[in-house]
Order: sequence, then C-alpha cells, then structure tokens
Amino acid sequence: MSGKQEPRKDTQVEPLRRPLRWLWLAAAVIVLDLGTKALAAGLLSYAQPVEVLPFFNLTLLHNTGAAFSFLAGHPGWQRWFFAVIAVGASIGLTIWMTRLKADEKLLAVSLALIIGGALGNLYDRLVHGHVVDFLSFHVAGWYYPAFNVADIGITLGAIGLIWESTLGERRRARRRQG
Repeated sequence: MSGKQEPRKDTQVEPLRRPLRWLWLAAAVIVLDLGTKALAAGLLSYAQPVEVLPFFNLTLLHNTGAAFSFLAGHPGWQRWFFAVIAVGASIGLTIWMTRLKADEKLLAVSLALIIGGALGNLYDRLVHGHVVDFLSFHVAGWYYPAFNVADIGITLGAIGLIWESTLGERRRARRRQG
C-alpha cells in the first residue's frame, strides 16, 4: 500500500435548474380542475347521478369539509381553516421546490401536483364556500366519496412523495457510497 488515497467521487448533486418551472404543472392542474368543475356544475343537477359506467357516475356534490367530508357538518369555520392550510401548504411546498436537487424531478412533479390541487380546491372554498366534487365510483352498493381533479392531483402528488421518500433515498444512498 502506498498510503495514497483514491480520489473521492463528488457526491454532491447540483441544484435543480429553474425549479419553479415545474409550477406550469400546478397551473395545468388548476385549469383542468376548474374547467371540469364548471362543466359539472353547468351540466349536472345537484346529487342526481349520471351513470357513465356500471361502476362510475358523474354526481355533482358540494363538500364544505376536507377529504371524505371531514368536518363538513360544522357551521363554517372549517372553510377558513382549510383555506389557511391550502395557502400555507402551497407556500411551503413552493419553497421546498426551490431547494430541490437536479436528481429530484419526481419530487418536483409531486410538489407541483399537490400545489395545483390545493389551489384548485382553495378557489372553490373562497368563491363558493364549498368544494365541487363530481367523480363518483361505486361497487356493490358501496360508494367511494365523490372527488374532483384537484383531489386526483393531490393524491398523485402524495404517492409521488411516498415513492420518492423510499426509492429516492435508496438512490441517494447508493450515490453516496460511490
């Protein structure tokens, strides 16, 4: 052994270039969400299902609560509570997005989807006082709670965060080991 050490590989990852460019995806979620909600509100009668497939209906519903109508039965304070959460989460996730590394593109997509969904539902809360839901799946008399495109964005974003937190960490650990 000569006492010389091998040159160490640089394990630092560059910051993601222009991380806020991913906000176009958030804007797309918002536009698609608000557009589909406007169509649903204009074409559907409240609480009257329109069968599309044997397991899927379009059913216009208003949700004053959160996911699965959580807190919907309260007198109205929850509207502002969920609005504050949506604004705070969107700001926090946008700040997080600015700190991403070049190898965290899935994380950028996930954050953008959540931001878009949060802001789509925020618009409903502020303008209508409730969130417009219209996608309704059911099987054998059991109905999954109705949801909308914003909820799909939030769900896909959350799945991406979980995926990235498990597999992304493994990838980063392999890179550190060189």
